[in-house]
Amino acid sequence: MSGRRSTRGVAGIAAVGLALFAGTLGAARADSLRAVYGISLIGLPIGVASVAANITPSTYQIDARARLSGLASLVSNSRGASTGKGAIVGGQVVPATFATTASNANMTRTVRMSLADNAVTGVDIAPPFDDKPDRVPLSAKDQQGIVDPVGAFVLPETTSGDPTSPAACNRTVPVFDGYTRFDVTLAYVGQRHVTAKGYSGPVAICSARYVPIAGHRRDRPATKFMAENRDIEVWLAPVGNLKVLMPFRVSVRTMIGTAVAEATEFSVGPK
Repeated sequence: MSGRRSTRGVAGIAAVGLALFAGTLGAARADSLRAVYGISLIGLPIGVASVAANITPSTYQIDARARLSGLASLVSNSRGASTGKGAIVGGQVVPATFATTASNANMTRTVRMSLADNAVTGVDIAPPFDDKPDRVPLSAKDQQGIVDPVGAFVLPETTSGDPTSPAACNRTVPVFDGYTRFDVTLAYVGQRHVTAKGYSGPVAICSARYVPIAGHRRDRPATKFMAENRDIEVWLAPVGNLKVLMPFRVSVRTMIGTAVAEATEFSVGPK
């Protein structure tokens, strides 16, 4: 297996929105989240992402889509979709399936992955990535004890009480996307009040760090840039009364400016 991080150029902005939005099985009460995110680059609107999620106290199923629009579509006709589902057990996300498709004017690539007990059981990438001599080899261990990019952003509450307390952020999320293994390390920055269609209330503000582990190209400038990037921030909002949080806003400094995905709608209601 081989791969690359989508962190450069305008095409990477759609992926930022998708990678960050990550539940219907069982008789427990389910809530449906509808979220719409405006995507901007250096303050200019360049696209939109939408999320439809069904979540119960023990399961999640999520479908997300993103596309570039306006002037950005003249530069790169990029769009993408991601889906994922799995269980929430003992305050831990346990993914079952993940799939993502990204397209631009030149190519469409699809990644499908199955998982069990937080370990990969199968991956299909079409078309496959080219091997590069500077790619850090993946081991079997790199595909165990992980979550996929959709499951990574269903964050169960770890303490009772205020869902946007420091405990919301202070964690490390081990991610495998089908071809690269990396950690997302979150740290609490503070709390603020936000307002969007369907939600008015507090969010936890987390700083985030990207820590590459395997599958990445060690000599690629974008990899080095992201590993050293200290300008990544995630705002987490509670999803109804389900004891989980999901991103309300994500900002990432990229090699061509700061990209932001922020909710204009974050509506939660019965399924």
